[in-house]
Amino acid sequence: MTELDKVDKIRLDKWLWSARFFKTRGLASEALKGGKVTLNDTKPKSSKTVNLGDRLAITQAHRKVLITVIALSDKRGNAEQAQALYHLESETLIQNKNPQDQALAGYREKGAGRPTKRERRQLSDWLDN
Repeated sequence: MTELDKVDKIRLDKWLWSARFFKTRGLASEALKGGKVTLNDTKPKSSKTVNLGDRLAITQAHRKVLITVIALSDKRGNAEQAQALYHLESETLIQNKNPQDQALAGYREKGAGRPTKRERRQLSDWLDN
């Protein structure tokens, strides 16, 4: 990361995008509006300025992370550059398993592969009844 990439202040949605937590700034803004990101234990707006030392709690579909901001950048770089922007305090993976007593239509175990034609027909017949 060059000196040109570093900035004094940056919007929260743009920082989340450049740190590669979200694929687009729009997704970062939606997460902020939905309360999936907290900044120093408050729910910020997208335009909130990020400062060094700020603590962020980010909830994504597959994980929850708690980070501390250690650098600011408005450019989206590779994964190594993105990881240089924050210090990871904790990470919790969210792996939602289907409860044994709850049957979901079309639920397949991970790694079971694509359903066969016969299985698709059986599922279709079962859903129609």
